[in-house]
Amino acid sequence: MEYRKEDYLALSGIQHFVFCRRQWALIHIEQIWNENLLTTLGLLMHERAHDEDLREKRGDTIIVRGLRVHSARLGLSGACDVVEFQADEQGHSLAGEDGLWRAVPIEYKRGRAKVTDADRLQLCAQAMCLEEMLACDIPTGYLYYGETKSRELVTFSVEYREAVNHASQEMHDLFARRHVPHVKPGKGCRSCSLVEACMPKTASPAKKQPVESYLIDSFSSLNEKREG
Repeated sequence: MEYRKEDYLALSGIQHFVFCRRQWALIHIEQIWNENLLTTLGLLMHERAHDEDLREKRGDTIIVRGLRVHSARLGLSGACDVVEFQADEQGHSLAGEDGLWRAVPIEYKRGRAKVTDADRLQLCAQAMCLEEMLACDIPTGYLYYGETKSRELVTFSVEYREAVNHASQEMHDLFARRHVPHVKPGKGCRSCSLVEACMPKTASPAKKQPVESYLIDSFSSLNEKREG
């Protein structure tokens, strides 16, 4: 199956979706977005990654920033922070360049490596888009974390690729039905910029908290912050 361009979803949404399906739906279906310190720092890091010349050459490596990518099979489109094209005899041709090249996508993140695979699957989705566009194989990429100033090598395994396929299908299904799923509140809710719009305690399928009780908890939390 191939999706029409007008039906493409944001590739970056995979990271939101894996982190929390409800967060993804609030952002991409309900069009709700609130900034907090963490999201602002993340945006600044991405702006810096895209801030220089779109394309430069360093020795046997061509560096392209903000490269637009898409996949008709996944129905996703977006931009890679950085793609390094490294000279490789087993690589693929590149328009305007002699020789053969191997594409290596690099995604910039504000914090440090996560326990979940949300960042890794976003990077894998970028690689799958590049593979479809360039008719090549991309086995690995890197995640760069600003807090630790380190790169994490990510191998695009069969499991990661299957997870991307499944996530993109589920995203398209939810988007077509305009459905915002309920979720069970977790530790990640505390740092989520949408916690007030989401109201996770009232949206949980496992335990429906009375609205009155939720409001009391919310006002108590607000008073604690003011007193602190």
